[in-house]
Amino acid sequence: MSFVLELVPAVGVRVALFSTYSAAIFALRMHVPKMVQDGIIDETGNVRRNERIQLRPKMPAIDATELPWISLGKSPESRRAMIQSVLKNNPTFSLAETIVCNTFQEIESGALALLPIPALAVGPLEAPRSTSAAGHFWAEDETCLPWLDAQAPGSVVYVAFGSLTVFDAERLQELADGLVLTGRPFLWVVRPNFADGVGDGWLDGLRRRVAGTGLVVGWAPQQRVLAHPSVACFVSHCGWNSTMEGVRHGVPFLCWPYFADQFLNQSYICDVWGAGLRIRADERGVVTKEEIRGKVARLLGDEGIKARALSLRSAACASVADGGSSHQDLLKLVSLLTED
Repeated sequence: MSFVLELVPAVGVRVALFSTYSAAIFALRMHVPKMVQDGIIDETGNVRRNERIQLRPKMPAIDATELPWISLGKSPESRRAMIQSVLKNNPTFSLAETIVCNTFQEIESGALALLPIPALAVGPLEAPRSTSAAGHFWAEDETCLPWLDAQAPGSVVYVAFGSLTVFDAERLQELADGLVLTGRPFLWVVRPNFADGVGDGWLDGLRRRVAGTGLVVGWAPQQRVLAHPSVACFVSHCGWNSTMEGVRHGVPFLCWPYFADQFLNQSYICDVWGAGLRIRADERGVVTKEEIRGKVARLLGDEGIKARALSLRSAACASVADGGSSHQDLLKLVSLLTED
């Protein structure tokens, strides 16, 4: 990204940045030099003081150890490279004319106000149903849609962890057992590379075991699943796209983050919006079947969480409707793109 921005003074190129993360993550990125200055982290990506970081009262909070540039780095060298990239590139962002964000003012006004240049919040973005399958990581299994049609309204636990999360055999078994223990129908996305050290035989056995109660698919049309009236909640890794899709459709979350921006998104969902609950691992770092069963029951018994999730849906729909905040920012983007 920085090499494009460096062309601005040289050749007069006009640049609009597009952020695939929340505005809060972008604001947090801009705060990294201050965290280094304050001794919370150092320039090599090591955490010196594990403080809880919150940029404004109505923004999400995160532990220093959960910062994206720390949690993504699996080695000292990779953490150092990430922090150095942030420190190098941050000053170049002011050369862009705007930052286009997949969010909306009603949920991120505080974060948007902290960005280094004017932002255009045009979300929540959704792909049209006519979008080519070439835009997906794997082929979508649409057999889950008639299966959802056959379930009672508000009954299905939908489970999907995005395209990068990997489970080991123990965690996978606990999740499978926990879903069965809920006593609810469930739709679980187990993509081809989701499990480490688990063969196809295990998955075939699971499908036989849960037949009639649960459905396991390789990849799902997530927007259509979340929009389905039978879906009761979303067990999610809290990637930003999944977060925006869940918000757009008013689905309560069970949050199970792993790395990058997912911990901050979890804080938005649970602490700021009040639209979900955290999944807690035990002392071994394993989420047990009992934890899954208990949290599903607690989430679906909480009418306040359900009401707040539906309120988010209303705000999201209003933002993209004619005259809404995201609709107005989209028109501003079109105007910017058509200027001479």
